[in-house]
Amino acid sequence: MTTTTPLDLTSSVAEVARVVTAVPEDQLTAPTPCADTSVAALLDHLHGLAVGLRLAAEKRSTGAPSPSADALPADWRTRIPRELDELADAWRDPAAWEGTAEPGGVALPAAWAGRVALNEVVVHGWDLAVATGRAYAPDPAAVRACTAYGREFAAAVPEARDSIYGPEVPVPADAPELDQLLGLTGRDPGWRPVG
Repeated sequence: MTTTTPLDLTSSVAEVARVVTAVPEDQLTAPTPCADTSVAALLDHLHGLAVGLRLAAEKRSTGAPSPSADALPADWRTRIPRELDELADAWRDPAAWEGTAEPGGVALPAAWAGRVALNEVVVHGWDLAVATGRAYAPDPAAVRACTAYGREFAAAVPEARDSIYGPEVPVPADAPELDQLLGLTGRDPGWRPVG
């Protein structure tokens, strides 16, 4: 696994926060591309990953809570965007990218954990957007960085990749980079909610 220069998560968290604030209450029970995960559970996952990966940037260990629709905070519409901003702020510090970080209690090179943070934001942002019928326009540089991360992750630790994502979904070589990233992370770029 290669190290990387610090990445800026600012535009990525802003795009996901925009999608979060547009989710209507009546879509909280809708399905998402993540197996057996409702929109509410996905929002709770965004809440948890924003906090956990911020703590990792701050070199504070955190657990790995299971996302649950029942655990979604009542103030999710304002809390998650704030937590996403705090996540980006934490990874803006060059020291966050040095040494070791422990997202979910797993010790990783901090530069790798920062890439995990960006990937989680970008990919789950798409999950939420497509599940709720919202437009999604992630930063192309962030998508490229996540695609490179996905390929390195699959090559370096395929068993870990397989435990996190579903089977890779083939996409054409000339498909948009976001579609390639989605395929790498076990998502069908053409997925849409039924009905």
